[in-house]
Amino acid sequence: MEGRQRVVVENVQPGVDRGRFAVKRVVGDWVTVQADVFADGHDVLAALVQYRLDADETWNEVAMSAGPNDCWTGMFLVDRVGRFRFRVLAWIDRFGTWQRDMGKRIDARQDIRVDLEIGAELIEKAAARSSGQDGDLLREAVQKYRGADASEYAREIVRDDGLASLMAKWDGRHFAVASEELSIVVDRFRARFGAWYELFPRSCSDQTGAHGTLGDCANRLAYVASMGFDVVYLPPIHPIGVSYRKGKNNAVNADDGSPGSPWAIGSRVGDHCSIHPELGTIEDFRALLERARGLGLEVAMDLAFQCSPDHPWVHEHPEWFLHRPDGSIQYAENPPKKYQDIYPIDFETERWSELWHELKGVVDYWVETGIRFFRVDNPHTKAFSFWEWLITVTKERYPDVLFLAEAFTRPKVMYRLAKLGFSQSYNYFPWRNRKAELVDYFRELTQTDVREYFRANLWPNTPDILTEYLQYGGRPAFQVRLVLAATLGATYGIYGPAFELGEHQAAEPGREEYLNSEKYEIRNWNLDDPWSLRDFITRVNRVRRENPALQQDGTLRFHQVDNENLIAYSKTSDDKSNAVVVVVNLDPHHRQSGWLDLDLAELGVPAEANYQMHDQLSDARFLWRGPRNFVELDPGVVPAQIFRVRRHERTEREFEYYL
Repeated sequence: MEGRQRVVVENVQPGVDRGRFAVKRVVGDWVTVQADVFADGHDVLAALVQYRLDADETWNEVAMSAGPNDCWTGMFLVDRVGRFRFRVLAWIDRFGTWQRDMGKRIDARQDIRVDLEIGAELIEKAAARSSGQDGDLLREAVQKYRGADASEYAREIVRDDGLASLMAKWDGRHFAVASEELSIVVDRFRARFGAWYELFPRSCSDQTGAHGTLGDCANRLAYVASMGFDVVYLPPIHPIGVSYRKGKNNAVNADDGSPGSPWAIGSRVGDHCSIHPELGTIEDFRALLERARGLGLEVAMDLAFQCSPDHPWVHEHPEWFLHRPDGSIQYAENPPKKYQDIYPIDFETERWSELWHELKGVVDYWVETGIRFFRVDNPHTKAFSFWEWLITVTKERYPDVLFLAEAFTRPKVMYRLAKLGFSQSYNYFPWRNRKAELVDYFRELTQTDVREYFRANLWPNTPDILTEYLQYGGRPAFQVRLVLAATLGATYGIYGPAFELGEHQAAEPGREEYLNSEKYEIRNWNLDDPWSLRDFITRVNRVRRENPALQQDGTLRFHQVDNENLIAYSKTSDDKSNAVVVVVNLDPHHRQSGWLDLDLAELGVPAEANYQMHDQLSDARFLWRGPRNFVELDPGVVPAQIFRVRRHERTEREFEYYL
């Protein structure tokens, strides 16, 4: 303990659970650091933020400025992928205190000769610590303060900002106090913004009933890229077990020729580091990756840490699995559902360390093959400590690797996984349909502390989720959920071609499972079906790419509409040069209208100015003035409008002519 330390530094932000976990940012972000900094007495304080990449040895520094109620703020730019550390350093600014008090004495016309000598001594000590030109300038200042005419020029001396800067650099920071170090995980931009498309490679063949290959999947990528997607996600491509293989619609007994569930991983021909023989070879997979890169797509791989009864680990490491009293291995269950074709891994095994390193080896293998994004299946059914370790050690070696948590579970569990390091997370969006539900949920995600660590990836459907809204809402329902997902969230995804082709039949009433689910059989899709939403999806994705405001979630704000079936919200770029307003009719069956009240200040629009609302979906343009305007949306036409706000200085008549 140093008893002469008088400064207090506390409540440093941003932080998660008092610094236990890292906050998340992407390359190019400005990080705003705030802290409460104060001391006894009335001395002037100095504070700065020190930050560095983990691999660096020296700290970078940026000055902090004081605000109301002893709250200090500083900003720094994160320009590289990796884990950053930062802390706040604060101390008594003796020279700053002297300058402040000297100014008061001058204003009071007091005798300042002794005080000038005190200042000269402070500068002299700093000069002794300095070097080069700084030292020369400080020594000149000493002579000036001790000169015969120093009192005559005292006011000028006190206001010497250049000298103040030199003193801040060489003052010595006596008895400085450093806060605890906090962490920031900085990811590449794809962690924040991207459009995902999920497809099953085995359903990519052009021949009806034929098992698709990785080559067929590579050919399908041009179709995916043409719609403007950034990431193509493949369910497991590993060998599928034979024992207890599930049949069509999850039937317990599989018919001859049933392909089985891709999530029943492992057979006598391979494990998690192998490829299902009917799909192809590792060379075919590398060719698919190359084809994707050429089209501007990234491939995300499914990471499902579970095994079929035929997986080599079951026979080589039976201790990694939970055994029942009769000696048999416990299969997966989510009562009343039973998954006899899947054995969950026992993370309480005494051989847990061996298990962890084997699973890490799976990740390493695919990363070295070229994968940089993993969609992790049911991470909430595996140990928290394992995920924190695996993600940390993986990102230490491969900092550009990202992990998406597929965990539809309780909120605190979902949030814990995000804190542990998952780059993105599935969430409750599929079941948020009413305006109040959407507003409350997305305010929680974007305007509370949750925003520091939880990045939502919004999916209106998945192979496991066919919501009631999509089952009965017809074409408008698919359009509504697409626009909401693509604009409420900077990252979203669809399971296709089921989504764009409007697949909506459930296995039975009251259930969210697809009839003839692609999880259990090969499907052939008519991509040229006239019903397809392909063009609509393409337009929405183009709007996302053309508007930086939609490429982040931090500025999401909701606006008032006097109709509960209409929801309106906006996003703006940081400098408000790009502003987007979205209005959606949540009722897929009826035309809805209402009065929209915009927060113009939030959009960067002067209160009395004309502004143009350019609908990015229909290309229609409207001249609006003031915050209150009428909106009407017919789901039979298009149930949404995505407006780009364009501010103009033209007169109304000139503007109407322009339109």
